[in-house]
Amino acid sequence: MKKAILATKVGMTQIFNEDGVLTPVTVLQAGPVYVSQIKTIENDGYEAVQLGFGEIKDKHINKPEKGHFAKSKLTAKKHLREFRVDSADVKVGDEVKADVFVAGDKIDVQGTTKGKGFQGVIKRHGQSRGPMGHGSMYHRRPGSMGSTSTPGRVFKGKKLPGHMGNTTVTIQNLKIVKVDLEKNAILVKGSVPGNKGVILKINDAVKASV
Repeated sequence: MKKAILATKVGMTQIFNEDGVLTPVTVLQAGPVYVSQIKTIENDGYEAVQLGFGEIKDKHINKPEKGHFAKSKLTAKKHLREFRVDSADVKVGDEVKADVFVAGDKIDVQGTTKGKGFQGVIKRHGQSRGPMGHGSMYHRRPGSMGSTSTPGRVFKGKKLPGHMGNTTVTIQNLKIVKVDLEKNAILVKGSVPGNKGVILKINDAVKASV
């Protein structure tokens, strides 16, 4: 089966290798997660494995969710995510831990970025400001809106102020530096999307580079 797991972002730290080289890493609390459903081509039209992560009380889920977990004979899970992977090697109820990955693996990490609220073009798009002198009359505005009478409108895609962040982002080809089996944690080189505690989807890199 193609390797996949759910995790939460703990935070960032740094570690040293045998040569004393410092590496910034993000600590991910990976699972344990459980296989809550297996989708097949015959029944669903595609192959996928659904994983459940995090405990939740039954009073906080609705009737369809209760039936779903009763069918899989699992306790209620707070988060459910689907992975398009081969389901031949797993069955409903199987536990998936951090040991599915090893140091050196390349992974893709998907999560929700930090929300920044409504921002201007300088913060949102990295545009330059105008002169800050009193007579400038132009400091942090978005710039020209386009031509005058022709075409007489603002083209789609114009970089303007607006909502920033809180979007789903996938970072590809991150390298696993270490897997801590005792703490069920994965240490990934570099940063991953989102705040601390965000739910992350982790699977094998689809564009793994050497």
